[in-house]
Amino acid sequence: MPRRTGWRVCSTPGCPEFCQGGRCEGCRSEAEQRRGSARQRGYGRGHETRFRPGVLAKHPTCVLCGQRPSVHADHHPLSRRELTDQGLDPNDPKHGRGLCGPCHSSETAQHQPGGWHV
Repeated sequence: MPRRTGWRVCSTPGCPEFCQGGRCEGCRSEAEQRRGSARQRGYGRGHETRFRPGVLAKHPTCVLCGQRPSVHADHHPLSRRELTDQGLDPNDPKHGRGLCGPCHSSETAQHQPGGWHV
């Protein structure tokens, strides 16, 4: 079989599919279904109307790189789940920081168990 440049075996253990990198479309779709929607993960109306606008107003520039505009409201230092478990309001902007896209992706990959799509 001719070798396809840039194609690799899916990163999901046991999956034999080839893809351009990371997970194949089928494994990616399954992981996304397990993950649930934003609403199912607790990001409802309060997140949209209080947390996100409040954090982005407080931190218009990324707090990590200080170079790009903030586009993500990130819970920090405690996660949304940890705040809820401690009986704190996870939609209070004081529990967040503004991050640019690249810094948010990097932080999520490094600090969430399994990174994205777990």
